[in-house]
Amino acid sequence: MEVFDILALLGGLAVFLYGMNVLSASLTKTSSGKLEQSLQKLTSSRWRGILLGLVTTAVIQSSSAVTVMLVGLVNSGIMTLKQSIGVVLGSNIGTTVTAWVLSLTGIDSSNVFVNLLKPASFSPVIAIIGVGIIMMSKNSRRRDVGTVMVGFAVLMFGMEMMGDAMKPLAESESFANFLILFSNPIMGVLAGTIFTGIIQSSSASVGILQALSLTGTVTYSSAIPIIMGMNIGTCITALISSIGVNRNARRVAVSHIGFKIIGTIAFLILFYLLNSIIGFSFVYKMASPLSIAVFHTCFNVFTTLVLLPFLDKLEKLVTMVVRDKSGAKEKYVLLDRRLLLNPPFAVDHCKTVTNQMAEKVRESLYTVFGIMREYDSQKARLIEGIEDEIDSFEDKLGTYLVEISSKSLTLADSRKVSMLLQNIGDFERMADHSLNILKSIQEMNEKKIDFSEAAWKDIDVVEKALTEIIELAINSFINEDLNSAHLVEPLEEVIDTLVFEMKSRHTLRVREGQCNLELGFIFADLATNFERISDHCSNIAVCLIEVDKGSFDTHEYLKQIKSATDSFFSEKFEMYKKKYTLP
Repeated sequence: MEVFDILALLGGLAVFLYGMNVLSASLTKTSSGKLEQSLQKLTSSRWRGILLGLVTTAVIQSSSAVTVMLVGLVNSGIMTLKQSIGVVLGSNIGTTVTAWVLSLTGIDSSNVFVNLLKPASFSPVIAIIGVGIIMMSKNSRRRDVGTVMVGFAVLMFGMEMMGDAMKPLAESESFANFLILFSNPIMGVLAGTIFTGIIQSSSASVGILQALSLTGTVTYSSAIPIIMGMNIGTCITALISSIGVNRNARRVAVSHIGFKIIGTIAFLILFYLLNSIIGFSFVYKMASPLSIAVFHTCFNVFTTLVLLPFLDKLEKLVTMVVRDKSGAKEKYVLLDRRLLLNPPFAVDHCKTVTNQMAEKVRESLYTVFGIMREYDSQKARLIEGIEDEIDSFEDKLGTYLVEISSKSLTLADSRKVSMLLQNIGDFERMADHSLNILKSIQEMNEKKIDFSEAAWKDIDVVEKALTEIIELAINSFINEDLNSAHLVEPLEEVIDTLVFEMKSRHTLRVREGQCNLELGFIFADLATNFERISDHCSNIAVCLIEVDKGSFDTHEYLKQIKSATDSFFSEKFEMYKKKYTLP
């Protein structure tokens, strides 16, 4: 090969890898972020887990990315080791889809319609359409689809460049002799492992091998061990990502490479044993891009079918390799950075974690309402502990969401990130108000003072209204229920009216001597915290409604619904006004 041929080869390789990166990133961006819910539903059986791993990897075009995500999921406590194993096996099959697409470069026919299937024929058309969509469409989803098309075209163009640059190798006797070295199974497996470990993508390395096969110099005896080595090399990424994670997460990475090694050993023994007995006639024939894709798939399907009956035993084996430390408890990470490999999934996971935060806030508020009349020190400690947890939630979620916002996101995911950033602040403030109410109760308990029965009756009515608005706001957020969200604002207006009235009544009781001035201050603090909790519930609901509309103008929304023309708001306001009336 001349210098210019080498430059063309390296340029083709660069274009090929860039195209694969663009394609994978674009497919990941356009894929649904609801994977977390799917994982919990579809990993109940091994077959379902395999299917999920296959489909997910086929969509995002990277078994390494899927396995790294699995490490993050197990490290976060979302999935168990047992659930992840089936997904790992499925991802091994799913990653072979790329090889089948790239095998189209090997088509050679005089038929016009058959030649239309060649990437050199249809890639320019896909590129033109993709660029047109990106330039002319205002819809972000369509532009993402256009980017997928351009990424695919670039990938295929890089493949063609590599194939053309390698053509001189077909006449090189020294290169042919060099490839003979890889007919040795150990050398072939080692070469495939090292090469794929460097570029960290079996899809890319198999594609490069397919491009090399177009020169007519790659025999099956060389290609077979190299492909198996490439399947082992793709595990390097997961092994690197498992540094610093908990034991079960490390076991996911170990199981990935363990399955590949066991499958390789089993396949090599079976293949060369049968070859020595039968004598396969194709071994020294030249491999094609299609045959490489076929073997790549057969190897991974073979490994899955062989290992499937022994998964429970393999799980125990992995557990023995990565041993439990005596007396050590498994630690889970709330928001694992590995999940950022799939931004839509990371956004969805943040929503799940924020749901947990919301449930904690609900627990804190209901607990503090329960001890207002009868103080309980044990429950008080629970409320204080929850407040610390909520602060941690806000800090970690806020940092994580800001990092996600710097990624390439769809418009819908970008809006969801903005909504979560606002809502975590509201939830944190609600927990603060819960703690403020607790301090008022503790002050009354320490000083042995108490409100009059009339004051308590007013508090009871407002507490019931608060309980309902908290239910509406938190449930609407968790379930993304717009019907419940629309009920929050009318009730919030009623609570504002109740709080104003209860303050006025208590001021009158203080003047009449039914309550002293000290109790008056405590009562005012309670009323203020009640009102603030209601305000934050309103913020949560309004944000949900506005995000659904694709807007963030909360002031305009509140102005519209409170206008005389909004019959729904007026009707619900009157309903809640009758339901919650001070005695």
